[in-house]
Amino acid sequence: TPHYNMSLPNIEFILLGLTDCSELQPLLFVLFLFIYLVTVLGNMCMMALIRLDSHLHKPIYFFLSNLAFVDLCYTSTATPQMLTNFLSDKKKISFIEFYMLAPMAYDLYVAICNPLHYSLKMYRQDCICLAMCPYIYGFSDGLFQAILTLSIMSYKSSVINHFYCADPPLIKLSYSDIYIKEHAMLISAGFNLSNSLKIILVSYAFIMTAILRMKSAGGRHKSFSSCDSHMRAVRLFYGTLFCIYLNAPNDKTVQESKIIAVFYTFVSPLLNPLIYSLRNKDVKQALKIILRQKVIRTALMPPPSNNCNNNFLRNLFVF
Repeated sequence: TPHYNMSLPNIEFILLGLTDCSELQPLLFVLFLFIYLVTVLGNMCMMALIRLDSHLHKPIYFFLSNLAFVDLCYTSTATPQMLTNFLSDKKKISFIEFYMLAPMAYDLYVAICNPLHYSLKMYRQDCICLAMCPYIYGFSDGLFQAILTLSIMSYKSSVINHFYCADPPLIKLSYSDIYIKEHAMLISAGFNLSNSLKIILVSYAFIMTAILRMKSAGGRHKSFSSCDSHMRAVRLFYGTLFCIYLNAPNDKTVQESKIIAVFYTFVSPLLNPLIYSLRNKDVKQALKIILRQKVIRTALMPPPSNNCNNNFLRNLFVF
């Protein structure tokens, strides 16, 4: 096995991908290309819909648009390279969503438990600050982990058993002492997961208490419906991440992480727009209004006259 005693940016790693079966590569390319296009379309439509419809200019949808943006960026970091590798013989590569779900849970808590103070507590500037914190913290933590990874100087192989350059399978290849990097990764993952999940669980504890105190069955049903989409997204996202990052890297966990990573890299960004749109009355109503306005605008638009066409052609060929 070759010994690569050089700095990380100078190594050209080879990704094994999801499978080494050449017959499955074209099929997987088509499948994941379709998933990626639907993911991009769904998240971009969600952001555009929230931007265009004034009824969705509320804190919860402000956070939802940021979640869609994070999902779009996250899936776009791994998917294009993986799609390229499906059709390439040489699968080479050169070298936040946690906390975005937390302010959404806090927003639901304020809306249900303190509805009279909602507009005061969820002021626009407060929402911007709550949304910016995950970006700043996520960038800082990612930079710190990247610096620790770059400090690894020697590798026993350049072949990464994954479909993108993830930390667990990468540090497993190191000849250097990875004690600091391995424990920093585990501490960071545990801290990020537990703290953001703690905010969500505490918020939901107060939410459930407030809902159970409601005398109206209709009010309880409406409140539960408001939380349903968010709870589905939380279960999907945190369930997969707890499985992959809270285990020390070894042959078994690295192999399992490839399967689990598919869920939070592709399935979660794909399903989030569907979860928040198909089960949300406000989003469905806003979509109907936008489509109705588009149809009416198209129907009322006068057809172009021949004079307009002649003038356009005349101006086109005038030099």
